[in-house]
Amino acid sequence: MTNSVRSVRLAAALAVLGAVLAGCAGGSAPSDGGRAALRTNPASPAGTPAVSPAGTPAPAPGPARPPTIAPGPGGLTAVFERARQRTDKTVALTFDADMTADQGPRAAQGERFDNPSLITALRTLKVPSTVFMTGRWAEEYPDQAKAIGTDPMFEIANHSYSHHAFASPCYGLPALDPAAARADVDRAFAAFRKAGAVNTVPYFRFPGGCYDDRALRALSTSGITAVQWDVVSGDAFAKDPDTVAEQVLAGVRPGSVVVMHCTRSAAPVTEQAVRRIVPELRARGYRFVKVSELVGT
Repeated sequence: MTNSVRSVRLAAALAVLGAVLAGCAGGSAPSDGGRAALRTNPASPAGTPAVSPAGTPAPAPGPARPPTIAPGPGGLTAVFERARQRTDKTVALTFDADMTADQGPRAAQGERFDNPSLITALRTLKVPSTVFMTGRWAEEYPDQAKAIGTDPMFEIANHSYSHHAFASPCYGLPALDPAAARADVDRAFAAFRKAGAVNTVPYFRFPGGCYDDRALRALSTSGITAVQWDVVSGDAFAKDPDTVAEQVLAGVRPGSVVVMHCTRSAAPVTEQAVRRIVPELRARGYRFVKVSELVGT
């Protein structure tokens, strides 16, 4: 082989190698010593992870963090009640899965603090919902907590671990001091993780709806937004589902947050009320959303 032929072949090989390297680097050398983010190869099948030159898959992007509201003046945790700027007909049905830390013996004796038929109804009706769950409830019903917390139809928000009061007086609930209150919130999130619930959101609902500035300040470094409501369903201890439904239907406005319960012993008619509320609100043009969509506005 002549030297001229070798030179031509070598030049061609170098040109091909240069084109490959240019494609990997996006046409320019990284300016951070090789730590630039890797892009997916446009020619790769959908879902194929980007691969570094060394053959190591690049980390897949994680789910977007749900929106929160920054603490307000004085470091007080923000409190969200409804999306006041919404003009479209959206409404969030929320369900408190209550269980206090000391109700284990009652559960052992057969009292039901869950409501599987309500969750089934929400799935059947295709109603995206937010469940404000206590950590104690997740411990008592870990399979249900996981099923709810892995279903895209739902998101799980924090309702404390113990369902003790964060401000006093509060319907006779035992009160927590600020340090214990913050620890109670963290313990609830830990219970959700242990149960295998992954669709959790950084929202918190005060037990009994009771809070004050001291409670808001205690939670200000937790990265959560407090979520209350603007429509009270009245389902707690109610016996007539139509009364509950009528109260909700009369109160809902665009951007409303409705508080209901996912506790069979304390709210036995909630499922029946929901089966009336959902079709009537849809007939009025309402669309059901999770709290995270309302907070995002």
